[in-house]
Amino acid sequence: MARKKLEGNGLWEGSRMIMPEHKARILDDALNEETRKKPDLDPQALVEISQVLAQSLEDCSPITLTVFKEYEDMQIHGIVTRVDQQLKQIKFRHSDDWDWIKLTDIISAEL
Repeated sequence: MARKKLEGNGLWEGSRMIMPEHKARILDDALNEETRKKPDLDPQALVEISQVLAQSLEDCSPITLTVFKEYEDMQIHGIVTRVDQQLKQIKFRHSDDWDWIKLTDIISAEL
């Protein structure tokens, strides 16, 4: 009995060739399924984050930030060294390096 083209693996079973544009689209779609959306923070959480950032800037006390990333949140331990109010970001020093972190990307801040 002959196998039909659309059995098993669907269209891919009958033709082993994929155009580069189609392959790129399939991979992009797979990546987009894994991305997450940034959670909305309530006003109280935003106030707590700003208080912790201000205390770290004033006392040079180390804090732990949870920063939103598309695929997985990132935790960074360090000290706030500068706040840029116009660009809405902070300069954060951690383990012999520093980064500019956008305030909108910060999910939580702890002492």
